Amino acid sequence: MNPLIKQLKKYGNLAPEIEAELHGKIKILKKHKGDFLLKKGQIISNLFVIEIGLVRSFYQTGQREINLWFGFENTILGSVIPLYFNQPSIENIQFLEDTILYYISQDDLESFYKSSQEMNTIGRKIAEEYCAILEERSFTLQTQTADQRYHWFLKNQPEALQRISLGHISSYLGISQETLSRVRKK
Repeated sequence: MNPLIKQLKKYGNLAPEIEAELHGKIKILKKHKGDFLLKKGQIISNLFVIEIGLVRSFYQTGQREINLWFGFENTILGSVIPLYFNQPSIENIQFLEDTILYYISQDDLESFYKSSQEMNTIGRKIAEEYCAILEERSFTLQTQTADQRYHWFLKNQPEALQRISLGHISSYLGISQETLSRVRKK
């Protein structure tokens, strides 16, 4: 089954005719490690799902990179500002591994949202889940110790340590690499 449709179905039922229409609108993108899906200032308003691979989102402030999130297999992703508001991105999305993505354009999504109550509900549920993830991440960064953040990260993304550099992980957790090393030794 198409990975994007499979993920959409986790949020609700799709009538066979809607699923068939979706198949016709979904495209495949293959990228190499180090390539960018999106750079700050660009507008790419597509909704993606990762079939194979790994991406990271980050802000660039001077010479410093601040990792925002990581996307693994079966992750639905897109940069919110370009996707929902058609404005330039404030984040970068880079491939940490060779990656295969499936995607649909925002224009096609909007068309489905208008013509299908099922798709509209699925879109709303995806947005709600994203809001919950952001709130939990914000809470964790603002209220948890480095040790608590690290254990929260391991619980929510256990495969990360084998696939993501410690520098990227420490940036994501908002701690130095030295602090991460101390926390990991405990």
